[in-house]
This record gives sequence, structure tokens and C-alpha cells, in this order.
Amino acid sequence: MSGNANTPILVGVGEYSERIDSAGYEVLSYVDLAAGAARRACDDAASVSALAPHIDMVVSTRQFENSSPMAKAPFGRSNNFPRSVAQRLGANPARAAVEVAGGQSPQHLVNEFAQSIHDGAVKLVLLVGAEAMSTVRHLQGAKEKRDWSEKVEGTLEDRGYGLAGLVNRYEQSHQLRGAPAAYALCENARRARLELSRADYAKRMGELFAPFSQVAAKHPHSSSTQAYSAAELVSVSERNRMIADPYTRLLVARDQVNQASALVLTSVGLARELGIAESKWVYLHGCADARERALLERPDMSSSPAAIEASRAALAAAGIDIGQVDCFDLYSCFPIPVFNVLDAFGLSANDPRGFTLTGGLPYFGGAGNNYSMHGIAAAAARARATPGTYAFVGANGGVMSKYSVGIYSTRARDWQPQDSTLQARLDAVPTTPIAYEADGPARVETYTIVYDKGVPAYGVVVGRLESNDARFLALTPENDAQTLQQMVAQEPLNQRIYVRSFGSGNRFTFARERLFTLYPEEPKILRSEYQFCRVERREHVLEVTIDRPAVRNCLHAPAHEELSAIFDTFFADPDLWVAIITGAGTEAFCAGNDLKYQSPMDTFVRSKSGFGGLTSRRERNKPVIAAVNGFAMGGGFEICLASDLVVADENALFALSEVKVGLIAGAGGLIRLPRQIPKKQAMEMILTGRRVSAAEGKTLGWVNRITPPGQALEGARQLAAEILDGSPVSVQCSLQAINDSEGSTSVLEALLQQADAVDRLITSEDMIEGFTAFGQKRKPRWKGR
Repeated sequence: MSGNANTPILVGVGEYSERIDSAGYEVLSYVDLAAGAARRACDDAASVSALAPHIDMVVSTRQFENSSPMAKAPFGRSNNFPRSVAQRLGANPARAAVEVAGGQSPQHLVNEFAQSIHDGAVKLVLLVGAEAMSTVRHLQGAKEKRDWSEKVEGTLEDRGYGLAGLVNRYEQSHQLRGAPAAYALCENARRARLELSRADYAKRMGELFAPFSQVAAKHPHSSSTQAYSAAELVSVSERNRMIADPYTRLLVARDQVNQASALVLTSVGLARELGIAESKWVYLHGCADARERALLERPDMSSSPAAIEASRAALAAAGIDIGQVDCFDLYSCFPIPVFNVLDAFGLSANDPRGFTLTGGLPYFGGAGNNYSMHGIAAAAARARATPGTYAFVGANGGVMSKYSVGIYSTRARDWQPQDSTLQARLDAVPTTPIAYEADGPARVETYTIVYDKGVPAYGVVVGRLESNDARFLALTPENDAQTLQQMVAQEPLNQRIYVRSFGSGNRFTFARERLFTLYPEEPKILRSEYQFCRVERREHVLEVTIDRPAVRNCLHAPAHEELSAIFDTFFADPDLWVAIITGAGTEAFCAGNDLKYQSPMDTFVRSKSGFGGLTSRRERNKPVIAAVNGFAMGGGFEICLASDLVVADENALFALSEVKVGLIAGAGGLIRLPRQIPKKQAMEMILTGRRVSAAEGKTLGWVNRITPPGQALEGARQLAAEILDGSPVSVQCSLQAINDSEGSTSVLEALLQQADAVDRLITSEDMIEGFTAFGQKRKPRWKGR
């Protein structure tokens, strides 16, 4: 018996489930499933009536329908999930919270609130979670409706989605939008490390997971009652189709479940007061939480040091080694998180202790963020059944991104706080450099092939450039059956590939010729007609008009590509010396992204040269004038800031309005505006999104000239004519010198960087013509060379 009254203990566990094919199927909502588990957890400890008045904190994991900003609840949901559950128990806790998304959530919550109980911040905590995805899909398939919406009064601590570091634009643009594809990259990285063939590695995955299915078949709350052999798990068939190489359907977490679980935590002191039998007490001997690097930054994509070090830290806190653990429940959404722990501790897949107490996510069921709460319930039950033994629970979130560990036993032990230095040690490890725009020969580090209904849809590789060993993501080209079939038929690992970068991401093939056949270099000539723009060549001036007036000249990915090609031609043509960009009509120059055309992630898809083909363009040495009529909002204003000169009519309005729609001015506005006007004024515009007139823009400094309404283009033509009075080579060399000096820290350093521009100038025909014309007192005849 522990002598410390503030020692945290787990005193109640409960599970509740139903299958749509069972005789007693009740079509329960998420809340009702969770309430069923919560009642059982309270009754397991003592009784609902005995515990409900003392519950001062209820925390729930998130459901699938509430795990991301884009998730939907087709039948409505509670505005306060934990209080809805508490209300059904007759409890009125002082606090209620919803945890962040992630499979580590249940164990992390145990770790967190065990510490809070020890510190006296809370006394009796109910942790609860539920998933009803199977019922949701069943009802939708039957075209039946339910109303699961609830409105419950009371405070709620919503901890957010917890997606920071787990979702990024680079991975999304390369189709890593689901867990199977991302985990498959880690799995095949491990196969590469072990130098195994596809067949040999599949055999090992089957041998690992076959015992899991056998445990699940006997579990009363399992979503599956069928046990599988190792061969059955990895043999491709109509019922076991490929999902993402190397995963068949039976190796992937099963999300169609109706499962709920709950835990009751309190202190030794309160447990005694409430008369909770000591046979129910389970101690948390050691625990740890750790976070991993972003997927592509990891030195070794086949491993997660965070999970390994968290496991070691928890064992050290418990005062035991891995050999003294009697049973395990390792998070098993895919084989690789289990292999990760086994590899680190030298454990065999056929270890007689086994590595699951429930049956794992593909067989017991992947109850969303709540799976590990079932694992903890099973660990507590095993610890009670065999007093004094140790149960190890490892909970994984993200793509082996977050890991939480708990060591459970009925053996009394005072509270051991977590190792406070663990995360700092992990963060100190250097990251791997990433080439977001990858071009040239490379080798395949790892890969996956994503399938659609059993048919290969596209391939993803993680590669290393031969030039600098930087890591990158790349996709098979769209509609390129040849490269995709080559990935299927041959071993991709360590193969030489060729990669090219585009605005939509990197694309690769196994032969350089194939890549340039699929993506031929577009000739740098002006087409006679464009779909979203108009162009007019007026001697040495190119006029570009964004021609989408019906949507205020907003831009989408196809328009960006057109503008990119147009400006490629402008900068490559030696006879074009100045460009003017404007918008069709009188209402808008460009009002930014076409948000109606694009999904939230697609708002970041544009050409390599940036918004409007200008904002990310390198090596610009010809002047671009923005002729602004009407609105220049968001990306439209960023085009203006990226232009060398701005002529606006009196009605023009400018704004970096991205904050109004939940975005940022990521096409250069955040960088350029504070450099072009006083910082405090720029900060106000960026943080409020306020609209600024042409007159104020001129005062602040980004507008050069103001014209009467509707005359911006004429004003820009006049300014272009004045530029053309000077030497084109001098203008270009001046721009080159200015651009080259932007990163300089001193005037002297900038002066020394002018050498390239000066060298070009002194060897030009224009300089000779300038001196000659001056001596002959005539107007120069510039050649631009």
C-alpha cells in the first residue's frame, strides 16, 4: 500500500461497443457510446452514484468528425462533448476539455492528469472517447438521418486540432494526404535499411500482425472476429486489395468502428475516502511524452527516435528494463510503429509476450484518436489479473510524430515525474536538408505506390539529389502509366531517377529523356492567344492584361502558369525592354486568389515564378510596371510590390487582405511591404487587412504616380516611354546591381557586388553609343546590347 495520499492511480476502466450486424444494434451516437463506457468505468471503480459528485474534470479525445478544420459531422454533434457525457452521468465537473487529435492522446492525457492529481490541481478525472464511424457510414449508405446535435451549457477548454508540424503544404502538394501513403514511406525506408525484397518484407509484416488478429478475434469489443494467417494478411486479392505499397487492406487501421472507452483517475487519498477497493488500483510506474521531427527532416525515415527515447525514459522511471515487462500494447495502425520499438530493443516479432492486448488497429479497430484508451483499459485489466506484473502501453500519433508511453502495475509506487530533458535532447539532433524545388539526377531513398480500388494511381518517392544529397518529394507525372508500371514491376529503392520542379511540385521519371518528353520546354515566344490573359507587343514594350474581369481578375493555377510563360518570354526576348501588367475592366487590377475555384490547400499552388508569374521570379533585370485600376487585393497587391514601378488611378485600392480569409500574404507581401514602407505602417496593413487608397500609397511610397480614373495604363505607357529614353543596357545593369545588393549588410559590400553589372555595361554597344551620341549632340539609337 502506498503511503502517499497524492499518488495518482487508475481506478476505473470501461469499454462500450456495438456492431451493425449484431442483434442488439442500437445505432448509438458518439456521445451515447462514450456515456456507456463512462458508466462502466465508474461502476468498475465503485458506482456512478458514488463517483459522479466528485468528478471535477472530464476530458475527451477528439472524434473523426472533429479532428480537422475540414471534418464534417453529417448528423450534427455536441457543442461540448465532455459535458454531454458528464450530463448523462449526473456529473457537473468544474472543468471540461477536448484534447488535440492524435493517437497518442489517451496515454498523454493519463500522463498529464496523473501529474495534475499529484500536484493537487484536480482530484477525480474522467477520460473518455468514442468513435461511431461505422454507424455514420451505415446510415449514410441507407440514406437514413439522425439528429445527434446537442447544446450543453458550461465552459469547454478546446485544445485545438494539434496539427502543427503534422500537415504541411509541401507534403500535401505531393499527395501525402492520408496516413497509408505517409506510413508506407517509413515502411519502405525500413525495408531499404534491412535490404529485403518486397516478398520477404511482406512475409515479416504478416508474421508480425497475424498474432494481433488472433487476439482481436477473442476480444469482446473487437470490430473483427476473424483471425488471419500471415499469408492471408499480405496476399493480394479482391477482398485484400493494395492500399499503398507495401500495405494491403488487412495491414491498415480499420476506422469503421463503433467503440468507446473511459478511464477514471484519482489519488490514493481520495480513493480511500470513497471506499474504492485496493484491488482496483493501478499505478503509473513510469511515463513519457515525446515529439518527433517533421517527416522529411528525420535523419532516418525508417525510425522514430522520439518513440524509442520515450519508451526508454518511461522504463527508467519505472525502474525496470524491457525484459521485465510482462505484456505490451503497442500502437499498431501499421506495422512500422511496432517494428520501430522492436528494432530499438532487439525484440522478436514472435516474442511469447505478444505486442497487443486488444488485437491492434487493423483488427480490434482503429477507434480514431481513442484507440489507446482501449489499450490502457486492457493493460489495467491484465495488471489486476496478475498483480505485481508490468504492462507497457505505447501510443502513437501523426506519422510516428508524437509518442506517449505508460508503464502500469498494481505494485504500489510513488509518483515518478517525466524526464524534463527528454524533448530537448531530441530537438538537438540536426535535421536533414530539404530541396523543395528539386532538379536533376537523384536516387530513390524510399517510395510508395498509392492504389485506387486496387489499381495503381500514382507513385511518390523520397529522393536524394546527386548534387548535394538534399532530400525531396516527387510524384510520378500525371497520366504517366509507363513510370508507374515501372515502379510496380521493378525495385524502386536506390534506383537512379531524374526530377524536375514545377509550381505544383516535383515530378520524376527513371529516364531523363522521358521527363523532358512529358514536359517539353515551352518555347519562349508569345502565343497569338491566351485563355486568361491578353498580350500586346508595342515595339520594345510588352503589355500584359489579366483577363478575368468576371472574377475581379482573381488568379488560379492555370492563370499563374500562363503569366509565368508570358514573363519567361519577356525576360528572354532581347528586344523587349519594359513590361506593363494591368487588369481587364475598370473594377480590379487583381483581387488575389480565386478562392471559389480553389480548395484551401490549392490556394498555395502557383507557378514556380510565383503569384502572377512575378513574385518568386529570380534574376529579373528588366523593369515591370504595374498599371493599377481598381482593386489590388491580396496577391494582386503582391504583384504590385514585386513590380519595379506602380502607376495607379485615383480609384485604386490596395490591401493585403489575407487575414480576412484565414490566410497570410505568403507570395512576398509579408517580406516586401515592410521593406518598401515604414515597418509600423506595413504592420498595420498586414495585421488588419485594411484598404489603402492610391494617394496614401504614394505617400507611403509604393505608388510612383497617380492618374485620373481609368488612365492607369496610359500613365504606365508614359512612364515606360521615359524609361526607354535611357539605355536599355544601363537600365538592366542598374536593376541587376540593385537586386544583387539586397542582401548586403553595408554600402561598401554592395558597391563591391556591382562588378558583374559594370562588366556587362562596359562591354555593351549601348555604352559606346551613349558616348558617341553625346559627342555628336544627337539622340542615342539604343540597341539593347
